[in-house]
Amino acid sequence: MKLVKYITLVITVFMSVASYSQNYKPLPAENSVSFKVYGACSQCKTRIEGVLKGKSICFASWDIDSKIVTITYNPSSISLAKIEDRIVAAGHDLENKKANDKVYNALPACCHYRELDKKANELTQDMNRQDQTNTSIVETGSQIVKGVVLETDQKGEFTALTGASVVWLGTTNGTFTDSNGVFQIRMNNKSNQLIISFSGYQADTLTVIDRKELRIILGTHKQLSEVVVSSKRRSTYLSSFNPIRTQIITDKELFKAACCNLSESFETNPSVDVSYNDAVTGSKQIQLLGLSGNYTQLTVENLPGPRGISTPLGLNSIAGPWVESIQLTKGIGSVANGYESIAGQINVELKKPQNSEQLFANLYVNDFGKTDMNLNLSKKIGKKWSAGLLLHEDFLNNKKIDFNKDSFRDVPTGNQFSFINRWKFDNGKGFLTQFGIKVLNEKRTGGEVAYDPVTDKHTTNKYGLGINTARYEAFAKLGYVFPGKKYKSIGLQLSAIQHQQDSYFGLTRYNAKQKTFYANLIYQSIINSTIHKFRTGFSFLYDSYDEDFNATNYQRTEILPGAFVEYTFTPSDKFSLIAGLRGDQNNLFGFFATPRLHLRYEPIKGTTLRLSAGRGQRTANILAENTSVFVSSRKVNILYAAPGKAYGLDPETAWNKGITIDQKFRLFHKDGMFSIEFFRNDFNNQVVVDLENPREVNFYNLQGKSLSNSFQTELTMEPVKKLEIRLAYRYFNVKTTYNGELLERPLIASNRAFANFAYGINSWNFDFTVNYNGKKRIPGTSSNPVAYQREQYAPAYAVMNAQISKTVGKKHSMDFYIGGENLTNYFQKNLLIAADKPFSPYFDASLVWGPVSGRMMYAGWRFKIK
Repeated sequence: MKLVKYITLVITVFMSVASYSQNYKPLPAENSVSFKVYGACSQCKTRIEGVLKGKSICFASWDIDSKIVTITYNPSSISLAKIEDRIVAAGHDLENKKANDKVYNALPACCHYRELDKKANELTQDMNRQDQTNTSIVETGSQIVKGVVLETDQKGEFTALTGASVVWLGTTNGTFTDSNGVFQIRMNNKSNQLIISFSGYQADTLTVIDRKELRIILGTHKQLSEVVVSSKRRSTYLSSFNPIRTQIITDKELFKAACCNLSESFETNPSVDVSYNDAVTGSKQIQLLGLSGNYTQLTVENLPGPRGISTPLGLNSIAGPWVESIQLTKGIGSVANGYESIAGQINVELKKPQNSEQLFANLYVNDFGKTDMNLNLSKKIGKKWSAGLLLHEDFLNNKKIDFNKDSFRDVPTGNQFSFINRWKFDNGKGFLTQFGIKVLNEKRTGGEVAYDPVTDKHTTNKYGLGINTARYEAFAKLGYVFPGKKYKSIGLQLSAIQHQQDSYFGLTRYNAKQKTFYANLIYQSIINSTIHKFRTGFSFLYDSYDEDFNATNYQRTEILPGAFVEYTFTPSDKFSLIAGLRGDQNNLFGFFATPRLHLRYEPIKGTTLRLSAGRGQRTANILAENTSVFVSSRKVNILYAAPGKAYGLDPETAWNKGITIDQKFRLFHKDGMFSIEFFRNDFNNQVVVDLENPREVNFYNLQGKSLSNSFQTELTMEPVKKLEIRLAYRYFNVKTTYNGELLERPLIASNRAFANFAYGINSWNFDFTVNYNGKKRIPGTSSNPVAYQREQYAPAYAVMNAQISKTVGKKHSMDFYIGGENLTNYFQKNLLIAADKPFSPYFDASLVWGPVSGRMMYAGWRFKIK
């Protein structure tokens, strides 16, 4: 599979600050002059020296460290004043002349020397104020090291690294970079070596001699002049300094598998399980902490993602090649993102037009007859605008995929077309906005192999199903960062969605329409210093549902205005805290509060302990979230329903508590990580989906206990060069009270194990993954005829996937990849109950515990122009 690429971490030390009492030195006899010109980087050097070329200037050299330019020129042909005007016109200040603001703002971000100097001065003043109140912190006359930590992207542009760690070697004296990547730290009499580290990069050490201003660049392609350090960013890594434990899954990790859509994005991740909802529709669901995906808040760039009616097919609606990264948070998340997170939050970041490839193409085919095509385009328009277009088309035409020979197609046929058109504007002065539209149109047909919708639809001739989906979405984000106060900003998020699904399952009809409007206003700043940060804001959610289930219509409208405040306390690099509280008013259920707390503590370097606790609430969409029961003859019952509520049921509420320990280590001169985590959910109320009677599905409010315990250990290491191994084991204890009896929740394996091996050599990449699933409880079928009964527990099984890829070309690289899924050809033999009599009272295609199809081989091609 796709190689975890190695990156070069390049660190350069420069910008030694000198003091000059005059603007420039007197002109010597040889017509040479030296004076200060403000700049920041090698691009500044090229620009300054470039404008000083010409017949009248014999020599010009600008020194990055001292900021001094030395010029030899012919005074009879050009005056010193004109030389200065040339430099200022290029956007660089002199001590006696200032460049035009528009010219300066048009410079690349890495050249904005004013912000660097201003922020350093602010930090110095802030530290001086702290010194006055606590004189024991530092001795008089101690020196301060200032600097900035940046990285280079694929286009060679610089980006500030916020939250990078800067610590003196062998001490606990350290700090973090701010939103500009700037840091300030006092010299230490015990060490002169700074450890610079950032999430996903290997830490490295830099020797500091006396007082310097440092520019530290974590580079991928460039080799800078003074210090060169090899490093790589892992394809999956943790956000080290965030109290909310967040795992970042990059596009490099996604390339380890075919990853046609979001449902396939977790094949190489040990934390998230993806399984089929049923044996006919082809829809999938995720499981996190032993709970179904309904309890995981799914967002796209922190805006509402597939939810409500779009839940069953939502994972299929986001194309994998669109994804830039995935942020996975277990347990409760931030109150700024809403109240619905119970088991966790998955936030998907899509590719942005300002930093993605100009062109990215992907073509995928498999031996099931599926073809998947993607085309991503991005374009910068002038200096302030950028635009992107993401296109996706897939179709499956093979109507005879039936591994278990039960006369039903294992996966439906059909096609899906979707696109995103997005725009971004950044004026370089703190204001930026992005907006766009998303469109999805999908049609799928399934059922018996011989089913023909022209002659068999809505009849008992042959069993079939059809699902037609149309989704339209508009979104916008507006933000403003206050000039000179990068810690202070205000932003507005907007989203409007219309989702329509028309479907039938045999003789069962389900048509649904959802309209959603979402707005979230966020303001963030500090209290006196960056030790105390806060963000607060207001949100508004409007949900309108109109569902027709056979002859019954369900309508409801939920309106939820809300407000939140979140406080972050970071007194040192060892300890940090996030405390949040939000309140929302639901027109159906009244007011409710959502408190949440996250703690991070690092008692010793490399050992990180996190604690979290908080409340989540959601409204269950019992029909859309359980369409698997439509592919059965079960009678749908809603018990003890009360008027004025969603389906007559109460909202689901739960408390989540979690503890995680992450231990970094060095093995064979390589970095490794060992993690242990435990999470527990206790439901105050839950909409129970009771399948214990094979003739019925009963929905009712929880009467008793419902809980989930999740324990996981994970080990990541690199025993030999370029071989990365990831091992994990999980144990789930998930129980719910069904009709007065506390039972193990069905179709969830208590024991699971995972192993992933990734190896790369030259331009070849190999990836192998194995997933082990323990036995699962099957809902009771003892009242069925003997031929239609199932065992009480499903057997344990393992699934193996592998991929090999080859990269060709340098300037415009292409990837060719081949792979296989379910290599052992293991699949559930008895997928459907009463497959021979699909219109009988015993038919059931919802009891899926294993793979629905056998071995699948695929091949693909990727091409990109950066």
